[in-house]
Amino acid sequence: MNTPIDPTNAPPALPSAPGKSPPEPRLLDQVRAQIRLRHYSIRTESQYVQWVKRFVLFHGKRHPREMGAPEVEAFLSHLAVEGHVASATQNQALSALLFLYRQVLGIELPWLDEMVRAKRPQRLPVVLTRGEVQRVLERMDGVYSLLARLLYGTGMRLMEVIRLRVKDVDFAQGEILIRDGKGAKDRVTMLPEGVSADLREHLQRRKLVFEDDLRAGKASVYLPDALARKYPAASTSWLWQYVFVAGSYSVDPRSGVERRHHLDEKLLQRAMKKAVLASGIDKPATPHTLRHSFATHLLDGGYDIRTVQELLGHADVSTTMIYTHVLQRGGRGVRSPLDSLL
Repeated sequence: MNTPIDPTNAPPALPSAPGKSPPEPRLLDQVRAQIRLRHYSIRTESQYVQWVKRFVLFHGKRHPREMGAPEVEAFLSHLAVEGHVASATQNQALSALLFLYRQVLGIELPWLDEMVRAKRPQRLPVVLTRGEVQRVLERMDGVYSLLARLLYGTGMRLMEVIRLRVKDVDFAQGEILIRDGKGAKDRVTMLPEGVSADLREHLQRRKLVFEDDLRAGKASVYLPDALARKYPAASTSWLWQYVFVAGSYSVDPRSGVERRHHLDEKLLQRAMKKAVLASGIDKPATPHTLRHSFATHLLDGGYDIRTVQELLGHADVSTTMIYTHVLQRGGRGVRSPLDSLL
């Protein structure tokens, strides 16, 4: 008999009677616990919880233990056919269900390995010319101008620059240390001379905000993994503060602590969109386009592809190779033999 469950509105568990084991946590609470045990990001937690919830509700609140391959395939097909989701979204839903069965429920089912992932289309990245980059940057000001110049000047990803901390900027060495990037990897990139002075001035203003927060007792900052327990004073240290912060306090969804979080990346995305429109560029350029442009312009300048791979933090050079297809020298960056005759 199918047992319906409600992953969101179930009543709180009643205290167990003496001598009896406590009730099993709710399904979504189990998912959250396993995600936090593995130190996954808050974004991954939010997405996985939502996909598990949608999966359960789609099948009439049946418990996942009572379902198998047909139900998973039906859910993924529904997303693609009726939901018209992108292949990346469909694969994210599958990853969430894989996590649910393997890590939360402890069920190793062979059919999960055989589940076919949606094929992601191979598309060339949008890249701006040097002139277009300059036009966009000229139409941005304040902290958004600084962020955009860092993205183009270093090749960082959007959330890497947004989560940058004071201690990771080395003015003496002219370097930026990117901690816990994609794939939980650290790497080093350059600190462009053209942005160094403005970044110093920004940090001076940022420190004034930090000192105000310190006096208000709200200067603590989120620390990754177990650092908060290992170094209790680090959360209120200047070196651990975010370089770019929000204009107001917010409540941390995990700890419940009210503090100043990093800047909302959507604000930079909106500022970039306005700058692209104002510059009259007919390309769907976003902050990530500046990273693509960084890589393409380095290769166009003659830098070795392995060097560019390290700066971007790509695990495989084949990922970096895609930028050779968009160099401003024709198809695949190769000069046509016809041009040598002209």
